[in-house]
This record gives sequence, structure tokens and C-alpha cells, in this order.
Amino acid sequence: QLQLVESGGGLVQPGGSLRLSCAASGRKFDYYAIGWFRQAPGKEREGVSCISSTGGSIEYADSVKGRFTISRDNAENTVYLQMNDLKPEDTAVYYCAAEYTVIAGLYSYEYDYWGQGTQVTVSS
Repeated sequence: QLQLVESGGGLVQPGGSLRLSCAASGRKFDYYAIGWFRQAPGKEREGVSCISSTGGSIEYADSVKGRFTISRDNAENTVYLQMNDLKPEDTAVYYCAAEYTVIAGLYSYEYDYWGQGTQVTVSS
């Protein structure tokens, strides 16, 4: 069993940056692929980025390529999402998710474990 807690959300102006953290409790964190998802009001949950269990494979949604960077520190049981050049359309609740596998993708059905989410609001 893995428990996930997101942090780092908040209110930021367009063009600003935030770094989200996903802290995991439980064993064998380095056996889990991790994904970041977001859900805006009235919209479907969408995959933002994912990283393999070892960190060797990374994927981004087209909407965030070149602006977001995912990374993980297995020694600290934490995955990060650095978000730069934020836009109003990035406003959403951001969730991290985990799956006991080497590689998972950007579809929510691939993940069994979910955090509670952290709100990101981009507004002037």
C-alpha cells in the first residue's frame, strides 16, 4: 500500500512558476511509476506528465512540453513537478498517482494509488 500527499500548489501570476511535490509513504517507492494529472472545473482529468520507477523514462502532455519538468528522488520517496511559464489554462487541481510497475503512461486508469490533490490557480 502506498499513500501519496501533494503539496506546493497556490496562486501565481501568469508567467510565474511553482514546484509541486508528491511525497509517498510506504515501501518500495522505487518500484512505482508516478504520474501527475490535473482536473479543471467542468473538465475531464488529464495526464500531465509521468516518470518511470527508475526515472529513466519520462513523458509529457503536449500542452506542458517545454514548460514543466518532472523528476524524482527515490531516496526521499518524492516526485516533483516543476512548472514554469504558467498560464491561466494550467489552473486545476493537480494530483499525483502511483502504479506498481516500471513504466506507466498518461491515462488515469493505469494508476491504482492517488493523492488528494493540490490546487494551482494562475491568475493576475
